[in-house]
Amino acid sequence: MDLRYPKNTNIKLFVLCHGLLQFSQLMYSAYFKSTISTIEKRYGLSSYSSGTISSLNEVSNSILIVFVSYFGNRVHRPRAIGIGGLLMAVSAMVLTLPHFLSQHYKYDSVLHNRHDICNLHDTVNSTESCGSDESRRLADTNNLWMLMAIAQLLFGVGSVPIQPFGISYIDDFAGQNNSPLYIAILFALSVFGPAIGYLLGSVMLRIYVDADRIGLGVEQELRPGDPRWVGAWWMGLLVASGCLFLTSIPYFFFPRQMQTEKPHPDSPSIYLDLNKSGPSTESETDSSDDSKAVDISLLDFLKRFPHMFINLLLNPRLLLLILAQCCFSSVISGLSTFLQKFLERQYGASVSYSILLVGAVTLPAVAVGMLIGGVIMKRVNLSQKMVPRFSVVMLIISTLFCVPLFFMGCSTQKVSGVNHNLVGQNGFLSSCYSNCSCPDNAFNPVCGSDDVEYISPCHAGCTNFTKNPNSTHRVQTYTDCRCISRSPSHARPAPCPNICPHFLIPVILVISLASLIACLTHNPMYMMLLRYVSPEEKSFAIGIQFLLMRVLAWLPSPALFGMTIDSSCIWWKQVCGKRFSCGYYDNNLLRSRYLGLQVGYKLIGVCLLIILAWKEKNIKEYTLEKRQALL
Repeated sequence: MDLRYPKNTNIKLFVLCHGLLQFSQLMYSAYFKSTISTIEKRYGLSSYSSGTISSLNEVSNSILIVFVSYFGNRVHRPRAIGIGGLLMAVSAMVLTLPHFLSQHYKYDSVLHNRHDICNLHDTVNSTESCGSDESRRLADTNNLWMLMAIAQLLFGVGSVPIQPFGISYIDDFAGQNNSPLYIAILFALSVFGPAIGYLLGSVMLRIYVDADRIGLGVEQELRPGDPRWVGAWWMGLLVASGCLFLTSIPYFFFPRQMQTEKPHPDSPSIYLDLNKSGPSTESETDSSDDSKAVDISLLDFLKRFPHMFINLLLNPRLLLLILAQCCFSSVISGLSTFLQKFLERQYGASVSYSILLVGAVTLPAVAVGMLIGGVIMKRVNLSQKMVPRFSVVMLIISTLFCVPLFFMGCSTQKVSGVNHNLVGQNGFLSSCYSNCSCPDNAFNPVCGSDDVEYISPCHAGCTNFTKNPNSTHRVQTYTDCRCISRSPSHARPAPCPNICPHFLIPVILVISLASLIACLTHNPMYMMLLRYVSPEEKSFAIGIQFLLMRVLAWLPSPALFGMTIDSSCIWWKQVCGKRFSCGYYDNNLLRSRYLGLQVGYKLIGVCLLIILAWKEKNIKEYTLEKRQALL
C-alpha cells in the first residue's frame, strides 16, 4: 500500500462534489440575473446601472485570473476551491443586506395616501412631495450600490479558482481515458444550475418583497401582475448562499494529491515522480523541481506574462476566433440579463412568468444546442478548415430566425401625458387635473373607460373610489374621473391590457430555436482554439480566451444592453426631482434596439469567422503548394 496517499480518496467523489459546486455557482448567477429587473424597480435603478452591477464580478475575476495562471499546481487546489466557494456564499449573503437595511417598500396607493387621488381643495404643491420617505428611498439606492458592488467583486474573487483548479485536478488524477468522461459529467451536472436558478426566481418573485416583515399569506393590495409589485428577490439569494456553503465544505477534506486511477509513466504530469514506487526524498523533489521551467518566481512570471500574452495575440487566427467568441458571448450576456424584462415590457407578461419561460424553454435549448454541437464534432469529425464554414452557416441561419422578431410586437399603449395628448391639454398640464395637486412622483397606473392609460388616479382626475366587496385591501373602481370624457367616467386599478400577448409564446420559441442553432457552434469553435496553439500553450491560451471574453464581452455587454434599453424610455419616475427607474418604454424602439444590438453582434462575429475561413483556405493552399514544390 502506498502511504503517500490517503486511503479513501476517490476522483469520482471529487467530480460529484465539483459538479454540485458549479451547479450552485451557476444557479446563483442565473437567479441574480433573473431578479435584476425587480431590483431595478425596488431601488429605482436604470437598466444601465443594473447591467453594470450584474457584471461587476467580472472585474475582480479578470484581474486575478493572471495569478491563477501562475499558481496552478503550486497550491492546495481543493482547499483553494473550498475557500472560493465560501467567499461566493458570503457574497450572496451580502447581496441580501440592502433588503434588511432598507425601509419598507412604499408604493402609491389611495388606501395609504390620499394624494394619489384628485384632491381639488388641496393646495399642496407637487414639488413639496420630497419628504423623509423619499429622501430615505434615495439613500437606500446609494447603499444598494455600495453593498452590491462589494458583493459582486467578492463573488468574482471567489469564482476565480473554481473551474481552472477543478478541471486541472480532475485531469491530473483521473485515468487518461476517463478524464473526458469525468469532465463531461461535470458539465452535465452544472448545466442544470442556470435553469434551476431561473425557476427559483419565478417562485420567489411571486412572494411579496416584505413578506418577512408583514408575514407570509397576508392579503395584499398588490398582485404579481401589478406594475408596482416587487417580489422577494432576496429569498433566493439565501437559498443560493446555503447551497454554496454546503457544497464548499467537502473540499477541505480532499488531499493535495491523490493516486492516479491508471498511472502512465510516459505522462508529462507534474506529479509523475510521485506515482513511482518507493519514497521520494526531499532532495530528489528539489532537484526535479529545479529541472523544470515551471518553478519560476511570481515576479519573473509577471514579467514574462505580457510577452506570452502578446505572442498569442500575434496569432491572427487565434485572435479572430476569440473576438468572434466575444461577439457571441455578448449576445448570450444580453439575453441572460434582460430577456425577461424584454418579455415583460413588450408582451405584458408578469415578471415571474417571464423568468419561468426563460428558465424552462430558452436555457434548455441552449444546453441541447451545445450537446448536439459536441456530438456533431465527434461524429462528423469536422476538419480545421470546415469548422469556420460550419459556424458561419449555423450563425447566419440563427440570425435569419431573429428577423421575424422585429415584427412580432406592438406599439406602447396610449398613456395620457406620455405618448397621448388629452383633449383640451394646454401644452404642459391638462386642465382636467391641473387643480388636483398631483405629486410628481406618483406612479399608480390605471386604465380609463376610454381605453387610455393614466399614470395615476390623480392624473385621470378621479376624485373618488370604491373598494372591492370581496377584499377591503383592494380598490375596485376609481370614479368621477374628470379627464375621462366617455361615460361613465371611471378607471380600473390596473394598466390597460397589452394588445399583443399572443406573440409571447411564439417569440420565446423563436428565440430558443435561434439560440439552439447558434450554440451548435460552441463546441467546434472551442476545439478549434485548441488546434491553433502548441500543446504546451493550451492552458495559457484557454486562460487568455477567458480573460478576453470577460473583458470584451461579459463585463461591458450588460451595461451596453442596459444603455440601449434606457434609450427607449419615454417616461422616467421622479423622486425628489431626480430620475428614478423607467416607467414607460417606446415598445417599437425597445424591440428594434434590443434585438438590433444582438443581430449586430452576430453579424460582426459572422464577418470575423468568414475572414478566419478565408485565412484557413489560404494557409491550406500555401501548405499544399509548398509540399508539391518539395516533391
